Amino acid sequence: MSIVGERSRMYVGGAWIGAANDKTMRVTNPATGEPLADLPDAGRDDVWKACDEAAKAFPKWAATPGLERGKILRRVYELLTERRDELARLVTEENGKPFEEAKREVAFATGYFSWFAEEARRVYGEIVPPPVPGKRLWVMRQPIGVVAAITPWNFPATMVTRKIAPALAAGCAVVLKPASATPLTALALARICAEAGLPAGVFNVVTGKSSSVIGQVFLDHPAVRKIAFTGSTEVGKRLMAGASAQLKRVSFELGGNAPFIVFDDAELAPAADGGVAIKFLRVAGQSCICANRVYVQESIAEKFIPMFVERVTKLKVAPGFEPGAQIGPLINSEILEKVDALVQGAIKDGARVAAGGRRLGNGAFSTGLYYAPTVLTQVREEMAVAKEEIFGPVAPLMTFKDEAEVIQRSNNTTFGLAAYFYTRDLRRTIRVAEALEYGMVGVNDSTGYTHEIPFGGFKESGLGREGGKQGIEEYMEVKSISIGI
Repeated sequence: MSIVGERSRMYVGGAWIGAANDKTMRVTNPATGEPLADLPDAGRDDVWKACDEAAKAFPKWAATPGLERGKILRRVYELLTERRDELARLVTEENGKPFEEAKREVAFATGYFSWFAEEARRVYGEIVPPPVPGKRLWVMRQPIGVVAAITPWNFPATMVTRKIAPALAAGCAVVLKPASATPLTALALARICAEAGLPAGVFNVVTGKSSSVIGQVFLDHPAVRKIAFTGSTEVGKRLMAGASAQLKRVSFELGGNAPFIVFDDAELAPAADGGVAIKFLRVAGQSCICANRVYVQESIAEKFIPMFVERVTKLKVAPGFEPGAQIGPLINSEILEKVDALVQGAIKDGARVAAGGRRLGNGAFSTGLYYAPTVLTQVREEMAVAKEEIFGPVAPLMTFKDEAEVIQRSNNTTFGLAAYFYTRDLRRTIRVAEALEYGMVGVNDSTGYTHEIPFGGFKESGLGREGGKQGIEEYMEVKSISIGI
C-alpha cells in the first residue's frame, strides 16, 4: 500500500475519517500552485474525539513494557528507511524544498525512531537509602498521559518525529496537529506507524485550518496532560497562558535570531561554506536555527565577505524536483512579503545589496514565491532585518572589533536558540561557547544538531528539550514511593 493512501482523510482511533461537518481544506504545491489534496478541516468535535481516542488507548500502551514499545518503534524506523524517497517526494510536493534536501530531512527524521526505540527500555528509577529504619524509598518514572503535539511546515517529517517518537517511547498517546500547509507527510507517517503495529488510538492525526480551534481543544480536554509545540514565540506564549488553567505541562521550540560569528583567526573558506549552508540550504532560510545575523571581524571583512558573496551568487534557485536545485520557493505569499519588506526596509535605511535583493517571478518562478538568495552589507544592529527572525534566504552582514563586543551584540536579543562561530583558538572556543546565551552552539560546525544531544533554546526561544536522553524525560512524570516495612 502506498504511504500516501487516500488523500482525503485524517487518522483518528485507528480509522481514516473525514470531518463531522464535512468541511475540507486544500493542500497545494508552493512551487507550482497545483492542488495536492483536499483534507478534512477538523472542528472542535473532531479534535475532542481524537483526544478521547488517545485517552482510551493510553492505559494499555503505558503498561506495555518499554522493550516491546521499542520493537514497534524500531519497525517504524525500518519502514521509514525503506520508503525514504517516497516520503521525501511528498515533502517536496507540499513544502517545496529541493528533493535532495527532502531526502536528507527524511533520513534524519527516521533517526528519532531509531534513537527512542532504544531509549524506551532505559527509563530508569532509583532506590534511595532511607533516613530511618523500617522504610524503603523508590523513585520511578511513568508516562505523563495524552500528549497534544503541534508542528510547523518547514520540516514536515523531522518536526513530527522529534515529538512523537519520544512521546510514544515513554508510553504516551499522541494527538498531532500538523501545519495546514504540510499535513500529508504526517498522515503518511501515521499510515506507517499503523503498519508497524502501533495500536489504534495511540497516534492520531487531525488536520485543519484553524490552529486556534484545535489548540483550544488541546487546552480544554482534561485528558491532555502535555502540549508540545514548535512555532512562533507569540503563539507559544498564548498556549502557555491557556495551559495554566489546568496546569498542563508544556515544551516549546520557538523563534530564533541566530548569530554566525567569524573571528579573525578562523579558516575562512570553511567558515564561508558553513555560513552559506546554515543560512541558505535549510528550507531556503525558513528555519529557526538558520543564521540570522552574520558577524565578521573587521580585520578579515575584506577577505571574507567577497568569498561569502561569491558562494551565494552560485546557489541554484529552482523548483524542488529540478536537478541541482538548492533553494526552492518560500511556503506562502505572507512569508515572501515579510522577507521582501525586511530587505527593502534595510536598503532604505542604508544597507547595500551585495547579492540578490529581489523577488523572482518569471518562467519557472511564475508562482511568485521565489526570492533570490540575498546578502546585505553595511547593516546596522537597529535595523529590523537584524532584530527580527527573517525566515528567508537573506543574510545581513555586520562587522565587529573584538570578542567582548560580538558576544554582547549576539546576546542582545530576546531569543536564544542557536549560535555559531568559527575560530582556531582553543581558549576562545571555550570562552565564547560558554558566554553565548543559546541552547545550541556550533563551533566550526554549522550542521546543526544530532539525535544524541538535546535540542532547545534559552530565553524566549522555548522551554524543555527534544532529542538526547533528555527528550524522553519531557514525557514522563516522576513518582516517589515510600514504603513502611
